[in-house]
Amino acid sequence: MKQHITITDIAKKLGISASTVSRALSDHPDIKTETKKLVQDLAEEFYYKPNSIAQSLKNKRTTIIGVIVPEIKHDFFSSAISGIEEVAYHSGFTIIVCQSNEDFEREVINTNSLIQQRVAGIAASISQNTKTGEHFQSVINRGIPLVFFDRACSDVAVSKVIIDDAKSAFDAVSHLTGKGYKKIAHFTGPEDLGICKLRLQGYTEALKAANIPLQNNLIKYGGLHETDGYNAMDSLLAEQNIPDAIFAVNDPVAVGAFQRIKETGLKIPDDIGIVGFSNNKITALVDPPMTTVDQPSFEMGKRAAEILIEMIENEKIPAKPQTVVLEAKLIVRSST
Repeated sequence: MKQHITITDIAKKLGISASTVSRALSDHPDIKTETKKLVQDLAEEFYYKPNSIAQSLKNKRTTIIGVIVPEIKHDFFSSAISGIEEVAYHSGFTIIVCQSNEDFEREVINTNSLIQQRVAGIAASISQNTKTGEHFQSVINRGIPLVFFDRACSDVAVSKVIIDDAKSAFDAVSHLTGKGYKKIAHFTGPEDLGICKLRLQGYTEALKAANIPLQNNLIKYGGLHETDGYNAMDSLLAEQNIPDAIFAVNDPVAVGAFQRIKETGLKIPDDIGIVGFSNNKITALVDPPMTTVDQPSFEMGKRAAEILIEMIENEKIPAKPQTVVLEAKLIVRSST
């Protein structure tokens, strides 16, 4: 069985210097054609592959892009990762995916790990607990290109790819008011998370446009998981403050609320209408299928990767970051 060899091994076998071997493998013009062929043939025979870590130390960059997401299991983020990978692959890059699991400290560790691995750039969507972008600022300070997608740090001036969360929420709640729903609850996420603030803004503006008074006791803050939606609905039931419709900050929260509503024997949409946000696959599979906002997750990942790779290849971080706003649309199903 043939063994893997190093540049030094090839140099000894051919009686030439290691630097000559290195230049021959990189097709340097100063090396004779015959020498190049000897080196390349021997390298192929013994399955020689260059040490990517050593090369990155020498070149101060790799062809690896780091991706940080809150949750891989979330349909939205898995689709966005696919979009990033698609662009990266066709541009000669590979990706490393890190999951913060909606935890700030873990996000910091992921970021520092990617810095240490000398990634060429980072595409990130922040956790629900992230309130400061100091760890991302250290990425920029090291000259590593950074792009946010979907969720971004407001205190870090870099390019980002987003949707108009406020408008999308406004359209979703306006759909409910247009259907005759008047007592509309909003199950939102953490108060400090940007997308949650914007979706809450859209909710309140839609109620105002429909001349429906805002009732703060119908707004439930929580996290971004199924259990948060379940608990929010359970809280309203315990308070005997049952709405006739719910607008959830995302689909997992909507699904949790959906489950709790079903347990009570209430009918969807006759007793309670419900709207989610993201267009996760499960929203089309529940009974009745759920109305939701379709975020172009794959396209969001693609655009983030395109911006990032352009920065990497130009070896320049733009002085003025760009914000790309993609169009989201309401998908109306039987839950409303």
